[in-house]
Amino acid sequence: MDAAIKSIRPAKNNEPKVVETRPAELDPSEFLAAPVRADQPRPSRAEAEGAVLTLLSYIGENPGREGLLDTPRRVVEAFDELYQGYHQCPAEVLDRTFGETAGYDDFVLVRDIEFTSQCEHHMMPFYGKAHIAYTPVERVVGLSKLARLTDIFARRLQTQEHLTAQIAAAIDEILKPRGVAVLIEAEHTCMSVRGVAKHGASTFTSRFTGMFRDNPAEQQRFLSLVRGPNR
Repeated sequence: MDAAIKSIRPAKNNEPKVVETRPAELDPSEFLAAPVRADQPRPSRAEAEGAVLTLLSYIGENPGREGLLDTPRRVVEAFDELYQGYHQCPAEVLDRTFGETAGYDDFVLVRDIEFTSQCEHHMMPFYGKAHIAYTPVERVVGLSKLARLTDIFARRLQTQEHLTAQIAAAIDEILKPRGVAVLIEAEHTCMSVRGVAKHGASTFTSRFTGMFRDNPAEQQRFLSLVRGPNR
């Protein structure tokens, strides 16, 4: 979903009101550095495991039974893996570029980047695919780096809208391309296994900058390639 800030100028001489939109800006600290510093105070591992014990007791379980004796350790280890994006720097992933492009001047598209993230509202998984395109200026980044960038942002507590905006903003700020297009499609378990429990419902979000934002034909070409004839 392309977030926008709207401003309405007063109409003159009975003219219709004109609504102007521009993409909402993100704080560069969200995508230029790792959110967690090495010297940042954090609870100890023992305190984190103690919190898991509290939750087990809260749901009515007996944390002392055999099957749960090692669960607090396993949960904390799983958190270390699921949320490793807090300790990784997006700018470093896109830092190395290549200039051997032979004058290539069209966009580069990486389609079907699978990811899993965690909803910040319920801490439940959402998962799907990201499709990312950018039009380089002289230099390109390794294709695997776009997948790596997606994983860094996905391995944090997220909303799909924010994830989409962060990926686009990082590529736009660091690579300085002529334009960026990001489309994410995902299923949210906070909607499919709880609440309304609508399994299979998909959510689509998009973000366009530069030539993709300003040229509807380029947006359409991007979407046509993402969907493809066999999708």
